[in-house]
This record gives sequence, C-alpha cells and structure tokens, in this order.
Amino acid sequence: MRKILKMSIVVSLLLCLTVFLSACQLSEKTTGETTIEDIKVLKMGLIPADDADEMLRNYKPIQEYLSEQLGIPVEIQVTSDYTAAIEAMRAKHIDMAWFGPFSYIIAHNVAGAEAIVNGMKSETGSATYKSVIVANANSGIKTLEDLKGKSFAFVDPASTSGNLIPRKMLIENGIDPDNDFSNSYYAGTHNAAMYAVANGKVDAGATGDNVYERMVKAKEIDSAVNTVIYESEPIPGSPIAVRGSLPKIMKLKIQLALVKMDQQVIHKVDGWGGISNYKTVKDSDYDVVRETAKTLGMDVSSAEAANK
Repeated sequence: MRKILKMSIVVSLLLCLTVFLSACQLSEKTTGETTIEDIKVLKMGLIPADDADEMLRNYKPIQEYLSEQLGIPVEIQVTSDYTAAIEAMRAKHIDMAWFGPFSYIIAHNVAGAEAIVNGMKSETGSATYKSVIVANANSGIKTLEDLKGKSFAFVDPASTSGNLIPRKMLIENGIDPDNDFSNSYYAGTHNAAMYAVANGKVDAGATGDNVYERMVKAKEIDSAVNTVIYESEPIPGSPIAVRGSLPKIMKLKIQLALVKMDQQVIHKVDGWGGISNYKTVKDSDYDVVRETAKTLGMDVSSAEAANK
C-alpha cells in the first residue's frame, strides 16, 4: 500500500509539473521574456568531492540523460572549489549546480541560485545526511574532548558537513575550533580530508556520512583506521540548484527530468551517494542551515566571505 501511495504522489507531481511547464511556455512567448530557445547548451557545475576527471566520468550518465530529456547538449565541469562554483553561477558560466546546503545558501544570496530537487537515500528513504567527525585509530582519540591539542582537517569553508556543522558540534561540546587544535586546515575536498586522517597527516577530520560510507565501501579508507567518533543530527540534503535567471520553462524542464529520472540511470553513477530518486525542494527547506550559520556568526553575503 505504501508503494502504491508513493507512486500516486509521484505521478500527481509529474502531471502538475507538466501542466505548469506548458503554462510557463505560453507566458514566455506572450511576454517577450527569454525563452527556452535561447538556451543552446546547458552547463552544469560540480563542487569537488573527488578527482575531477573521475567525477566527469562518473556523471556522464546524468549528462547524457539530461541532454536527451532537454533536447540540447549538456556540459559538466568540476570547479576548483566551492567558491568557484558560486562565482561561476553568478557570472552565468554555469546554469545549474550540485551544491552542499551551506554553499547553496551562499549561492542563493550571491548568484540567485534556486534549489529545485534533493536526493532521497535508497536505504533509508530520507532526504537528509549527517556530518561525522573521524579520527585515526592510532591517535588515541575516542571522544570530542580528546580532540583538544590534536590536529584537524576541515574540508572547505563553504562545506556544510565538512566545516559549518563540525564547528557547531565542536563549539557545543566546549571545543574552540580556532584555538583548541595544535593545527587545522582546509583539505579542499572530502576525500582529501579522509586521506589525511588515514595517512596520519592529521589526527582527525570532518566529512559527510555519505562520503565516509562511499569511501569505506570502495575500500579507499578502512573503517578500522578512520573511526567515527561523533555524528551530527540530520542535515537537509545537498540540493541541485539552477540559476534564477534561467527561463522558467527551462527550470521546470530540468526539475521534471530529475524527478522522473529512472533508478537505472542514477545507479550508473559511481559514488552518487546511494540516492534512489529525487524530490522537489524549495529554498525555505534550508532555513535551518541559515540559522546555524547566523548562530556561528558566519557571513553568507558573498562567495569570498566563505573563505574568511
């Protein structure tokens, strides 16, 4: 019964989106707004989570699927860091991007990004994930208290699970992330942070549970060496966002294509994060992340602010 109800909801959503899409197309033709015909190539940006060439190979099934659904070529690029993805959207060098929750709210403020979908995990049916703090088993770290005086790797200033939430967890547990470590730095990517822990370059680091699980499964790290010592409360999942100035019909076509994307396409993508399907989201779904950033006094008014 639950599966039937879920399918009914999905079908109803697709019908509503299709009708709305047709209405938007008519509106653009009559008002003289930029139309879908003006978009010759759709450019998608990816924040760096792995080797750039490997990510491009992994996302090729999505690239081909979207190109077929939208009827235009789709290009994918991996940006050098989170800030570069935000700036690329602001400069209209990319039309859509996969952001983390924190980098998304910055992109929304800076580049007019609009969240359209979020991935549902196949194992849990949840659209959330968690930040985890991982320690090298040889470091002697068992609890957050043990982190004082140790070295630590964050991911990126604009990373949610690799910076924003870990800082919140540390502060809530009496640890000053700026003064209580012997050394700390930004590794640049989630993989790099976990490799730094595995290789003993740092005593501990932060990442998302989805990244941790993927790396363990791929045997890129060993859970007996990279041990999870703490995890956060659930965080709203990473959204796919579009540039707000895109034609409405294009935004809806992208959203519709992602919502109805078949699991066979999703599962072709190595490291896609255990996602089974996509559901629509709205900007206000990320207000909890905004409130966390505000509580921590983190500036979200510019892409450069994320690096301060």
